[in-house]
Amino acid sequence: MIRLILPQLFVVLAVIPHMVQAADRPNVLFIAVDDLRDTLGCYGNSAVKTPNVDRLASRGVVFERAYVQYPVCNASRSSFLTGLRPDQTGVTNNTTLLRDKLPDVVTFPQLLKDNGWHSAAFGKIFHLGGGRNAALQRKWMDLPKSWHTAQAFKATEVGARKLAGRDLSGGKLKWCHWGAMDGGDDDQPDGQIASAVIAEMERLGDQPWIIGCGFMKPHDPFVAPKKYFELYPDGSLDLYRDPDDQTSAPPLAVGFGLFGEVFNNFTDAERMEFLHAYYACTSFMDAQLGRVLDALDSLGLSDRTIVIFVGDHGYHLGERNWWNKNTLFDRSCRAPMIVAGPGITPGRAAGLVEFVDLFPTIAEHCSVTAPAGLAGHSLWPQLKDPAKPGRSSAWTIVTRGGDQRGDSIRTDRWRLTRWSDGAIELYDHDSDSQETHNVAMSHSDVVGQLNEEINRRRARTGN
Repeated sequence: MIRLILPQLFVVLAVIPHMVQAADRPNVLFIAVDDLRDTLGCYGNSAVKTPNVDRLASRGVVFERAYVQYPVCNASRSSFLTGLRPDQTGVTNNTTLLRDKLPDVVTFPQLLKDNGWHSAAFGKIFHLGGGRNAALQRKWMDLPKSWHTAQAFKATEVGARKLAGRDLSGGKLKWCHWGAMDGGDDDQPDGQIASAVIAEMERLGDQPWIIGCGFMKPHDPFVAPKKYFELYPDGSLDLYRDPDDQTSAPPLAVGFGLFGEVFNNFTDAERMEFLHAYYACTSFMDAQLGRVLDALDSLGLSDRTIVIFVGDHGYHLGERNWWNKNTLFDRSCRAPMIVAGPGITPGRAAGLVEFVDLFPTIAEHCSVTAPAGLAGHSLWPQLKDPAKPGRSSAWTIVTRGGDQRGDSIRTDRWRLTRWSDGAIELYDHDSDSQETHNVAMSHSDVVGQLNEEINRRRARTGN
């Protein structure tokens, strides 16, 4: 009898360490929101209604000055998912597939997948391309390298057909549409994404996981159920007005191409339609976030799940008469970043951080070894003590086709932007938080210092 029991006991004891390791692995809920700027309730905007983002913020650390490395969807996501800068990924637009540039790069969901986590993505985590080509869509979603499963979503017939909305560009642009739609939340992709995330959390039970929840609003088309438009009655929102004495921006900075032509012809009524629709979509997204957070609580998973909530870049809503991203102003480069979960001290972190810092933060939290050569630093010092200082500077770039390029350095006080045509912008955030007055001519010493910082940064990435 003893001879029979001992081998069985040995097998049980051998399995126990692995069971404990699996139970100790934290879940990671990574929520990326398309085109979301940081004018949210928890960031000081009292007009927009985001009770669920605010609820998450009350549980975690709100990073007040978090900067993306390239303020366009694909380039930004390729950067923070790999922990590498755009000069390192080679992705500086919305048309380049990450694996075409770096076929062997390791993303943070891939790192956890390879170390025993179940990985699943719903909606837009990587930039979505490929059109109706299913095989190409899988490549854009980075299947199967980053995920065991991934799913994109399209609006239902009710959600897709044009109802009360219209094209604000007069047909000149393929985007700039809005619509207050009939039907419910699940007639829209973000409602379906929330439902899929909840179902996956229920299905996985105690299995450790990383789930990517990629909400698509407030990205254009600005379509949401009518009830979210009704949250903002006439007179509840104010248009931003550029000051009359604002310094003109360089030609490459803003207002370029057909976009500038369209935006310059917006009437105040059209500007208000755009603003109204953007915030309605923001509130719609917020409601779907609330459903996911409620499920996390009801399933008893909150105590073992770190929640990371980010926008993929900022967005202009009339600043510099621009209604888009892809500039090097703070409004486009700064994006929301909130991290909540076990071991985190709730609060507000005022120090500068970069989105490349997300990868090493996740790796440290999950006790896995990150790849060598990441561009970022773990944010755990700030997550344990939000008063800890951040970086000395944050670096963002854009390209404008050919060899045209802009590099921008943000410090606690200054933003210096250098363009390939020789134009220089310098803004003093101590007195000009909206970046309306270029003071480069009167602060040549600061220009020189920050120019050198750009040179050092570019040298480190081999550029």
